[in-house]
Amino acid sequence: MERLCGPKLPFWVANQTLHTDSPDLPECFQLSVLSWLPCVYLWLACPPYLFYLQRNNKGYIMMSILNRVKTVFGLVLWIVCWTDLFGTFHELQQGDTKPPIYFVTPLVVGMTMLLALFLIQFERLRGVQSSGILFIFWFLSVMCAIVPFRSKILQAKYQSEISDKLRFTTFYFYFSLIVAELILSCFNEKPPLFSNIDTDPNPCPQSTAGFLSTMTFWWFTSMAIKGYKNPLEAKDLWSLNKRDSSEVVVPKLLREWEVEQAKAHRLLISFTKQKGAPTWWGYALAFLMFFAAFLQTLILHQHFQYCFVTGMRLRTSIIGAIYRKSLIITNAAKRTTTVGEIVNLMSVDAQRFMDLTTFLNMLWSAPLQIILALYFLWQNLGPSVLAGVAVMILLIPLNAAIAVKTRAYQVEQMQYKDARIKLMNEILNGIKVLKLYAWESSFKDKVLEIRQNELNVLRKTAYLGALSTVAWTSAPFLVALTTFAVYVTVDKNNILDAEKAFVSLSLFNILRFPLNMLPQVISCIVQASVSLKRIQDFLSHDELDPESVDRTNTATDSSVTVVNGKFTWAKQDPPALHNINLMVPQGSLLAVVGHVGCGKSSLVSALLGEMEKMEGDISIQGSVAYVPQQAWIQNATLRDNILFGKAYNEQKYRCCLEACALTQDLEVLPGGDLTEIGEKGINLSGGQRQRVSLARALYNKADVYLLDDPLSAVDAHVAKHIFDHVIGPEGALQGKTRILVTHGISFLPQVDNIVVMVEGRVSEMGSYQELLKQNGAFAEFLRNYSLEDIIEEDEATEALTDEEEDFPDDALSNHTDMVDNEPVVNEAKRQFIRQISIISGDLENPKSRSVRKRLCSERKHAESDSEKKLPKVAKLIQAETAETGRVKSKVFWEYAKAVGPLLSLFICFLYGCQSAAAIGANVWLSQWTNDAAQNVTQENVSMRVGVYAALGMAQGVLLLANCLLSKAYSMLRAAKLMHLYMLQGVLRAPQGFFESTPTGRVLNRFSKDVDIIDSHIPDNIDIWMRTFWYTVNVLIVCSALTPLFLLVVVPLMVFYWWVQRFYVATSRQLKRLESVSRSPIYSHFSETVTGSSVIRAYGRHDAFVLMSDMKVDENQKSYYPGIVSNRWLGVRIEFIGNCIVLFAALFAVIGKDKLNPGLVGLSVSYALLVTMSLNWMVRMTSDLESNIVAVERVKEYSETKTEAPWEVEDKKPSSDWPSQGNVEFSDYSVRYREGLELVLKNITLSVKGGEKIGIVGRTGAGKSSMTLCLFRLLEAAGGEITIDGVKISEIGLHDLRSKLTIIPQEPVLFSGSLRMNLDPFEKYSDGEVWKALELSHLNKFVSNQPAKLELACSEGGENLSVGQRQLVCLARALLRKTRILILDEATAAIDLETDDLIQSTIRTQFEDCTVFTIAHRLNTIMDYTRVLVLDKGQIAEFDTPTNLLFQRGIFYGMAKDAGLAQ
Repeated sequence: MERLCGPKLPFWVANQTLHTDSPDLPECFQLSVLSWLPCVYLWLACPPYLFYLQRNNKGYIMMSILNRVKTVFGLVLWIVCWTDLFGTFHELQQGDTKPPIYFVTPLVVGMTMLLALFLIQFERLRGVQSSGILFIFWFLSVMCAIVPFRSKILQAKYQSEISDKLRFTTFYFYFSLIVAELILSCFNEKPPLFSNIDTDPNPCPQSTAGFLSTMTFWWFTSMAIKGYKNPLEAKDLWSLNKRDSSEVVVPKLLREWEVEQAKAHRLLISFTKQKGAPTWWGYALAFLMFFAAFLQTLILHQHFQYCFVTGMRLRTSIIGAIYRKSLIITNAAKRTTTVGEIVNLMSVDAQRFMDLTTFLNMLWSAPLQIILALYFLWQNLGPSVLAGVAVMILLIPLNAAIAVKTRAYQVEQMQYKDARIKLMNEILNGIKVLKLYAWESSFKDKVLEIRQNELNVLRKTAYLGALSTVAWTSAPFLVALTTFAVYVTVDKNNILDAEKAFVSLSLFNILRFPLNMLPQVISCIVQASVSLKRIQDFLSHDELDPESVDRTNTATDSSVTVVNGKFTWAKQDPPALHNINLMVPQGSLLAVVGHVGCGKSSLVSALLGEMEKMEGDISIQGSVAYVPQQAWIQNATLRDNILFGKAYNEQKYRCCLEACALTQDLEVLPGGDLTEIGEKGINLSGGQRQRVSLARALYNKADVYLLDDPLSAVDAHVAKHIFDHVIGPEGALQGKTRILVTHGISFLPQVDNIVVMVEGRVSEMGSYQELLKQNGAFAEFLRNYSLEDIIEEDEATEALTDEEEDFPDDALSNHTDMVDNEPVVNEAKRQFIRQISIISGDLENPKSRSVRKRLCSERKHAESDSEKKLPKVAKLIQAETAETGRVKSKVFWEYAKAVGPLLSLFICFLYGCQSAAAIGANVWLSQWTNDAAQNVTQENVSMRVGVYAALGMAQGVLLLANCLLSKAYSMLRAAKLMHLYMLQGVLRAPQGFFESTPTGRVLNRFSKDVDIIDSHIPDNIDIWMRTFWYTVNVLIVCSALTPLFLLVVVPLMVFYWWVQRFYVATSRQLKRLESVSRSPIYSHFSETVTGSSVIRAYGRHDAFVLMSDMKVDENQKSYYPGIVSNRWLGVRIEFIGNCIVLFAALFAVIGKDKLNPGLVGLSVSYALLVTMSLNWMVRMTSDLESNIVAVERVKEYSETKTEAPWEVEDKKPSSDWPSQGNVEFSDYSVRYREGLELVLKNITLSVKGGEKIGIVGRTGAGKSSMTLCLFRLLEAAGGEITIDGVKISEIGLHDLRSKLTIIPQEPVLFSGSLRMNLDPFEKYSDGEVWKALELSHLNKFVSNQPAKLELACSEGGENLSVGQRQLVCLARALLRKTRILILDEATAAIDLETDDLIQSTIRTQFEDCTVFTIAHRLNTIMDYTRVLVLDKGQIAEFDTPTNLLFQRGIFYGMAKDAGLAQ
């Protein structure tokens, strides 16, 4: 340095700098180090930065005023530096030789200014709006120039005149310019030209935020303010960033910083000991600590931001992967994983990965921190540290053991949770059946049993958790205790003074963080590995082989070919179809017929590639359209359901509607074809659903049509209309290849070929005439249903008919020629023109009343004048509400009540005690260290150690007591009660509730929200309590030591409170929006899973994946600001914490003469920790607020409006009631909902026990309403129903419903054994169950199964055919065998023979019972005792069938149209 500066200018003078009250740096140091530092930085940073800019071009920015000013200032700076240089040359000529440094420095600085100038322009051309590199450069330059700035003024003050006027002037020029540049670089440039213009209405300001704003998350403030003023809504959210990433700032820096802080801390304490040191050292140290901490804050939060964003992407990708996979897994795999389980994979397991990413860095940074801390400790205390380390190492295996055990429990808990959700899903899907059969309590017990197991596992987990918490919380204390004890006892000369004790404590606290985190990280990794395993299992399920159906083969002229086909549903099952050989010529119509369960639907599935192909070949030429047996309808508008992603073409669309007989339905739906259809098509009748499904196939122009019994759910007329206009030889599909599965014999003569299936084989195949000639099974089958002139039926069909359903108002009752049964030309033929009709299982859904009328195309009616236009009806499914505003204190109170109010107070008190014990131990330590100053050490070492140990132990014991009391006992009790009340609330809710609430939403409450109450809230409360007491104690200690501290604390706390209010308001609302936008992901998902075969058949796989992705993005849109809000808060809160540290240190410096070192140490080491606890506290407050919302949501469902009580004790009917079966209606009226018209008006009639009553009437006459009234699914609006003298409105619902039997239209089965499905309360013996099966013709099927009665039914009874399910429902009825039977004519989806069997079973088995049959076909009730004809909700006629025919009224008209009367 001497060669540069010359002998006159020394580089370093200790007396001038350190040991003086007015320090200054020598000129040589100023000219070299301080001037070169920023320059070196910029030249080093430049090459990588330029390389980065080369790669990332964002388009150039126009010259702006800002840019011009920056450039001009840069030029002036360069000129100033060179003026300096030329000045030196000028002096050289004058003969005044300066040392080389005066040439070198201006040259270097000048060159650097040129580089900065170049960067300003280059960034402009590369589209950089705000430069971090230059900002740091200007900042460094200003910082380094402050010292010369001061020393030049001091020199001028002491010297009479300024010796070096030129440099004095240029320096101040230089200083003002760099300050100006620093200020200018805080502002942003305009966005680049030609950048892909953000058409985004609400772009995320992050992309345009400047460097400073990004570092402090200032850009988020706008949302925080908006959220504070009024609750955020979805429209306020920013769109998701395309790039969504931020620079990784290696966490290594953070570790170094923490160690830096510890060093600074040590210096501060040694400073308070040196009474003679200059005061400015203390101030400098205090500010140094402050800056170190502040920088650490900024870096830390950028790093967290990066981690969270990565986690967010990971979750997106996992959900995407699972969704894509679920579209292509085989049926066997589908059987092993239910929808509930997959939804769990998406919600819980994907979340686990998200949590993991934030911790992953800890895996390497934690050990690093531990090593550094130990190194400094060794320097401080020597080998005694090893004693402490030994304690830590001993704790590790303990925690590892706990972690392993916890993992096992977690897997177990997940299994119970899956089972519970699966069961809930079924209960919700079959709720109507549960209500009709009064089975709720049986299913409630099943759910509660699973729940109890789940809680037991949670309790065990809580015990383990308590142990590990205690181990970790006491760890730093135990370590300190052993270390200090060993240190003091090993050697007489070892004195524990303030410096050693508190620096060690600080280091132990630094140790505490990684040691605390490690088990958390480990458990996180453990959880994630469990989840990973589950996700891996799911993603490695077998996929359907896309090649199993050959779509390329064009050699043959037949469009569908199967050769030696052998198919099974799952590889391990016996084959369901064997030896299938099929050739379907191009453009022909093939019918597939056979008994229930003979493999007709399986054949269609095989052609779609849904089954496992064991041997053989299938080839299909061209595209495929598919109509499944049970229509799959999306929650979208009716039009979207039909278009199914194809472009809208008015004319083609109208033709489809006309052909599928949907035109008239649209006129009556509230919004026409834009009506929103609920989940699973809940507000359409079965027939409408089927026709929409058919219209979808027709609209999607395909080459091959696979129609799986599309005619089963509609009335005969409609069936004929559809056959003629769509499927048949003259229909819209003529010329296409059609494969039709059907039960309707009447259409068979018109098809090209018929395949007869028997037990999974093709028994015969040929045209109608050929099969008759072959005289095989088919001919036999037809002969039973004596075939006569089928042709005649055409004239008879020209009647106007319509489907069975109820309406609040009957728009059509003025058409007298509308009939409610299908035409039968003569008695002989009526057998096989029986048609099949499944009608909506949601008959009492008031919003779905859509009067339907249909005309056969031959007869047109002028009915427009009679048509009442229905007003627009509200959306069926109300949007899920997100609570807004502050969480009401009521919710916290609810939770406290569930825990127990006194207990809650006691728990709070315990937390306070535990915290007090911890503080006590440290205060004691500060007393101990003061012994060193008074030299009274040796006498009371043992006393000091003993008390210290006792205080520490007390802390551990209190903590353990607390954990056990709160987590393992009271909070679990609260969780148990809340789930119980919600379950009760949902099961007791009236039927209407389930129609307007999608199942996904209810399930979300039972999975996610219950999970939060089980595991998240207890943790939140625990951490909140600990940090709260901790913070309070710190402030008390600091204020007690330096009362001045209070002056600062008050404004800081006000600021803190203010930031926290802003944050909590915004963050809570974001959390709510996030959970509301989460439900659609799962609803859409479960919808997709049920319709996966349809989606695959139409090749809409990609479109659905896209829809799912959009829904996930929508969800992330509210999640992302949530992450940022945490960072925004963190930066601000830690700033407050750093201020507290600064002031604690400053006051220590000010009062250094009065304070003893021990207390200073105590106050500063506490202040250092307060930052973290403040941060945690706000975070926990907000987490708690957003999680307590779960209590609010669970509460909401436990307080739903309930139906009447299940049992009324004082009105219980006798056990053999009803013994006769007399039913009386007196002046009875009913409506669906408040505000709607009456459906039944003043009905009065009485039925004697054992009578058989047929109920007929037009659409909307109120037939089904009568049955619902008997079960009180609809409550009376006036009048009474009495059964055997008991008024049904007075007794409990279960007492009533368990004494009536219904065979509903839609067969519902629950997963579980077949026996459970027949007899959930296990009231009957096996013998009785077999008897019922025998009478319902299922015994052959069941006894062939290896499991017999324990045959497992899958979710929704999927593994039985629809016909078999219907028979199971019949068996249920036979088993209950009550005096009153109601038949909602349940002959859908059953072939003709089975149908006859059922009818005869009912006639013989229920001979002495009162039977009400809602007849869709008059021939079934012609031999009944009496027939009730309803019209517009009133009784039109009520008499024996013969008398009614004789009266020639409405009934006669119907019978005549049906060909049953002349």
